[in-house]
Amino acid sequence: MPKDPKSVEIRTYQVGFGDCFLMSFVYGEKDKRHVLIDFGTTGLPGKTLKPSTHMPKIANHIKGVCGDKGLTAVVATHRHADHINGFGTDGKTGKSGAIIASLKPKLVLQPWTEDPDAKKDAKAATRDSSRSPKSFVAGLAAMNEVAAMMASIAAKPPSWMSASLQKELMFLGQDNIANKSAVDNLIAMGGRKGAQSVWAHHGSKSGLDALLPGVKVRVLGPPNLKQSEKIRKQRSRDPDQFWQLISGGAALNGKNLLSSGLAWGAAGKSRTVPPEARWFRDRLERLNGQQLLEIVRTLDQQMNNTSLILLFEVFGKKLLFPGDAQIENWSYAFEDAPDAAKTRALLAEVDVYKVGHHGSLNATPKKGLWEKFRKRNKGLRTLLSTMPGKHGSSRSHTEVPRTTLLNELESRSSLQNTMTLKVTDGADPCLLLKVEP
Repeated sequence: MPKDPKSVEIRTYQVGFGDCFLMSFVYGEKDKRHVLIDFGTTGLPGKTLKPSTHMPKIANHIKGVCGDKGLTAVVATHRHADHINGFGTDGKTGKSGAIIASLKPKLVLQPWTEDPDAKKDAKAATRDSSRSPKSFVAGLAAMNEVAAMMASIAAKPPSWMSASLQKELMFLGQDNIANKSAVDNLIAMGGRKGAQSVWAHHGSKSGLDALLPGVKVRVLGPPNLKQSEKIRKQRSRDPDQFWQLISGGAALNGKNLLSSGLAWGAAGKSRTVPPEARWFRDRLERLNGQQLLEIVRTLDQQMNNTSLILLFEVFGKKLLFPGDAQIENWSYAFEDAPDAAKTRALLAEVDVYKVGHHGSLNATPKKGLWEKFRKRNKGLRTLLSTMPGKHGSSRSHTEVPRTTLLNELESRSSLQNTMTLKVTDGADPCLLLKVEP
């Protein structure tokens, strides 16, 4: 039995707008233990790459790195398509999930919100309390249904919908669809004989320590609802107004009222109005579009708040992988938790940081996290998997990756960015970082 890894290899794969990281803990020439963190995409660079052919290529590269020993563990930080749709076994991503499943991971780690027993108990929204864990999970499932409606609206946009609104609704809608094939495959991998599934929250055991001698893995997030209800909210606004959607699509009796509403017909076309009223009609139509966008943005942010935050400690180094965790998820770990002071001290010494949410501003809290990294300008290494033009807007200073954050990463850390990685025939589809004692 090996005592400690001699090094860690981290491969950052080119999946466009998505995440896919393979951590290889090297104990010896013939003993490497591999942990795959996320595998998904919602957009690939260039015009020729397609998920149905590119994702199997990535999966086969992972298989080649793992060799006969396969995967030690799979981590799915949260349910967004750009983090898990590569685990699907359907044709959308070329059945890349079947290749991953063939590597027989011993452990599948996900956030507590993905526990299938919780979902089974929460097929319908509970009426006794909108604040129970069961109703929260039911609400997430309902959000997936709403997201599917949003994507269908954007696929056949009403006449009043602008091109920019249609693009963002399509992206956010598709990213928040339930990804049933991927979810089912993750459950199946964890349920395989000899494997185990773990659904984690702040402070719980990850199950990884027993599989990785000499490595300590701390689960910093998400908190469960007994620990914090901040994951229900977005700072400076309250999305509880959208929790009437907790009943999901069934409550709409099969009608996509999000598209037609009360002022528009079933086809989404404006009713004829007198010329003197058209100015008011046009502004109402724009308001309808902004309301749709506000709803789907809130659903997207709520899902990010369920993201796992993992801190790996190995031979004195600290490697931080926070998925897409937003500020409300972070704040429990370093402000409200009983061990918050200890967590802040640990985070201050981070050596490798996987940049949260593809470089969005609110996933790397400036005061609470970035400015606390003591090794900025002193050897901090950062990993960024992203693609510009998919999310947010530079006009509203919400573009991903955020320009100001990207400048900080480039000037104050050693950054590996998939935007620099060109995918050509015969080239490795990943960036390699080696971490040594």
